[in-house]
Amino acid sequence: MAENGSGYVREVAHRVFAAELKESNLQTKEGQDEQFPKQFLLTPTGAKCNRVFIVGTLTETENIGNETDFWRGRIVDPTGAFYVTAGQYQQEAAQVLAKTAPPEFIAVVGKPTVFTTKEGNVLASIKAESMHVVDAATRDRWVVETANLTAKRIAKLNGNEPDAVKAREHYSTDVEQYKAMVSMAVESMRGQ
Repeated sequence: MAENGSGYVREVAHRVFAAELKESNLQTKEGQDEQFPKQFLLTPTGAKCNRVFIVGTLTETENIGNETDFWRGRIVDPTGAFYVTAGQYQQEAAQVLAKTAPPEFIAVVGKPTVFTTKEGNVLASIKAESMHVVDAATRDRWVVETANLTAKRIAKLNGNEPDAVKAREHYSTDVEQYKAMVSMAVESMRGQ
């Protein structure tokens, strides 16, 4: 957590692969402020995310707004795709989506959200707070660092840490599946 000078404490942005975020559906609310409690998304490996930091290849952009611009982008990492949105309250991020022609490497910090479709499918997406075009070296570093952090969370899954226990109970996390995801992501860097 980091304080921004006004006493507001900003949550750390967790690094999470697309495949893990896609499987995430356990949302919790915490905090002293009953009107605006902090929302967290707990992932299958036990990352308790109020914010996430992702880097990948922007493959699609679309203005899905009716009366105002509201942009959606699809960003791919070695494990799958993230869907990112930005509108009038995230104007800088929306401008990046509006002006960037895919394919381009993109770094995003944002809030993970979960919603249910009409068909009953639960989908996770990211509401962008900031977004920047980056180079391949930045994307490669992100993949390696995210793999390391995910491996550390996997190692803690059998422990008694509250978030690990909740993740284990809610998701019945298949540790081998996530170890294979980490290996595959790291291996994808070698093939370049």
